[in-house]
Amino acid sequence: MEQNTRTELEAAAFRRLLEHLDERKDVQNIDLMNLAGFCRNCLSKWYRAAAEDRGIEISYDEAREIVYGMPYGEWKSKYQTEATAEQKAAFEASHQGKA
Repeated sequence: MEQNTRTELEAAAFRRLLEHLDERKDVQNIDLMNLAGFCRNCLSKWYRAAAEDRGIEISYDEAREIVYGMPYGEWKSKYQTEATAEQKAAFEASHQGKA
């Protein structure tokens, strides 16, 4: 497969992932972290790092707006819920010893 085609397919898959996460606002970041080890904030950090690797300056807030589809504060106030004791315990257990 040509590199350009591969890049286009990867970009399309990333856009679909963002669409899926947008459709599933009920899935909290702690759920993603507990099940997959990454969340929307991680995607934002990876997006920003990829931009910086290419000499493109983008802030963390700008990257989060791309991933969340709106400013993070707005998403948080509309969709983020308080983590349950069970979610917090699962997070602590799965991240024990990790900085």
